[in-house]
Amino acid sequence: MRKYLFPAICAMALGIIAASCGNNSKKAESEAEQAAREDSLRQAEKMAEAEALMQKLEEEPIFDIQTNLGMIKVKLYSKTPKHKANFEKLALSGFYDGILFHRVIDGFMIQGGDPNTKDTTLVEKYGQGGPGYTIPAEIIPDYRHKKGALAAARRGDAANPERESSGSQFYLVQSEETCAQLDGAYTVFGETVEGLDVIDRIAKVATDRRDRPISDVRIISIKLDPICVPQEKETADSSKTE
Repeated sequence: MRKYLFPAICAMALGIIAASCGNNSKKAESEAEQAAREDSLRQAEKMAEAEALMQKLEEEPIFDIQTNLGMIKVKLYSKTPKHKANFEKLALSGFYDGILFHRVIDGFMIQGGDPNTKDTTLVEKYGQGGPGYTIPAEIIPDYRHKKGALAAARRGDAANPERESSGSQFYLVQSEETCAQLDGAYTVFGETVEGLDVIDRIAKVATDRRDRPISDVRIISIKLDPICVPQEKETADSSKTE
């Protein structure tokens, strides 16, 4: 009788272990799903807050791009409203925080805005990421690739004949002479008003054969410049003197 009892006990134990593992797996999966839902809700809340603030911004707001190599202040152009609104929304919602300048070419430009660069396991996909949409081209002849110009990256003409812009990737011009060839082909939607020296500093970092900085050049945050923060109007009651 005993020779049958031991296998039965083992089988029962294995069943309990399997059930336990199954429960733990389901629990972990449930926790991951819950975390994903909460993250999605937080992002939705941030987007809603950003869109509400956008309604109060001036026509050509200034944003501060804080990097680990210094601050770059950029002004957005009113004549490229789709790109302006998109940059405002992404910046105000924190989308750009922690993203790298993943492509840097001294004597040309510096490029960032790819959310893939937040994940070190996606190194081979740096330069391919975005928010999941593109923006119709807004190419204005008056807006040229002068030094410090803020422009939208995009896929080449062969795959993108309409010249639609990336939903989040952008570049800042370091060399006006070299980037002049891009005039009329890419959407320029802003300009640097302070920090040209920071663009030069970033452009001169050591890079690998793919033009990726060997040491990370990170966007710590992109925030609305203090001088552009909307001031709440005083209510009639608060303006009254006692």
